[in-house]
Amino acid sequence: MYLAGRTPWDSGISPPELHEFVQTHPAGRALDLGCGTGTNAIFLAQQGWRVVAIDFAIKAITAARQKAKRAGAQIDFRIGDVVSAANGGPYDLILDLGCFHGLDAAKRAAYATNVKRLLSPQGTFLLYAHFKLPNRISTTGIDIQDLTIFLPELQLQQRRDGIDTARPSPSAWLTYCFAGKKFG
Repeated sequence: MYLAGRTPWDSGISPPELHEFVQTHPAGRALDLGCGTGTNAIFLAQQGWRVVAIDFAIKAITAARQKAKRAGAQIDFRIGDVVSAANGGPYDLILDLGCFHGLDAAKRAAYATNVKRLLSPQGTFLLYAHFKLPNRISTTGIDIQDLTIFLPELQLQQRRDGIDTARPSPSAWLTYCFAGKKFG
């Protein structure tokens, strides 16, 4: 879709949920999975975060690097697969704004293992995902049981449901922390 220039998910604006997060958490190390053209990685870097951002789309990473340079933001952009990439760590924040729900079931297990391995013990995993609509065939989106893949190590601390008007489909912001840690 990047090649065709059709990227309705790339609004160029960081969501209010991410703004709220950075207002209540000290800057640290962040990993942006499926970073696209870098909007959220740049926002985090401007707030003092040290950011690694990864996407498999070369065109998206090229655009992200250009945007970051114009913004004066220092970000380690990497071309790679969010499922198998060894991205260092640990990270205080792992952000996924719409990547997990696009993976097939086989890749989701490896993705979850990677997130649990890369997240620091006191870290937060922020996940924005679309849910499948009942009785509709879709190649993307998750069911509620797909989220159990992060258990038992990661526990859901907060869920904010909404509707993504670009699709339209039900969506949610999900905040995970390691079991025993409280969000906030």
